[in-house]
Amino acid sequence: MEKRKIGSSQLESSILGLGCMSIGKDDYKAQSIIEAALEGGITYFDTADLYDFGVNEKLVGKTLKGVRDEVVIASKVGNRWEDGRDDWTWDPSKEYITEQVKNSLKRLEVDYIDLYQLHGGTLEDPIDETIEAFEQLKSQGYIKEYGISSIRPNVIKEYAEKSGMVSNMMQYSLLDRRPEEQAFPILNEHSVSAITRGPLAKGLLSEKLLSKASEKIKEDGYLHYTYEALEYTLDTLHQKFKDSRSMNEVALKFNAANPLVASIIAGASSPDQVRSNIEAIAGDPLTEAEYELLKEITNNKGYTEHRL
Repeated sequence: MEKRKIGSSQLESSILGLGCMSIGKDDYKAQSIIEAALEGGITYFDTADLYDFGVNEKLVGKTLKGVRDEVVIASKVGNRWEDGRDDWTWDPSKEYITEQVKNSLKRLEVDYIDLYQLHGGTLEDPIDETIEAFEQLKSQGYIKEYGISSIRPNVIKEYAEKSGMVSNMMQYSLLDRRPEEQAFPILNEHSVSAITRGPLAKGLLSEKLLSKASEKIKEDGYLHYTYEALEYTLDTLHQKFKDSRSMNEVALKFNAANPLVASIIAGASSPDQVRSNIEAIAGDPLTEAEYELLKEITNNKGYTEHRL
């Protein structure tokens, strides 16, 4: 599988990563999903202290123990569970970040985290203090590199200009091309990679197409697409590529066609889903003509909040 450098760092990631949030809490099931990913050449594994109250980190660390030096383990911090665990609050303080990294290290059973990410971010955050926390953890060897996870251009700009972050995780797909307008140019200017999530747009860009549409999507549409526009767009995509590429392949390779993207994070709840995604990313990349056609069929409109 193709490997790409993450930002200006020495970290190298498989172009397809595994989003571990949906692997569940059963040891055998989680292990089988992660092992399917390893067998297919995936080296990037994304987790967070928020997922299943830390159980997700434990399962990821336990399964990857034997290949620790061959993989990139990425975790996230900033969402603080309330005492009753019914909800969480946002805490990007230096005290919380430097405290929680030690808990994540313990759960993951590792000496360091390859990529530690702020799990969100707003302009109201104590940004200088937050950056100081990550820089301190890096200098102490608890983490190799750090990044943020945000789709807000104004927040991305602040961190990109002030910090040594190497990545930004954000939603990006054929149906959500909002990052192209403002976020991607900022990342490119500062040599920061995009780690993209949601490439299959809640399954709408999979082979199942609109059969994956929720009742909410049927009523309200998806992002800036009305349901009627969504129907037209997905049908057009299917008709144009049905004889040459699967929808999974088109969706994943659209992300991979952008050199700014270091890894595409796809979730999976079964080994078969992992294998399907691995098969989709393999083989020939999109041609320039295919890439331009995809951009013609879809659009990058719809970003109205958190602009610069």
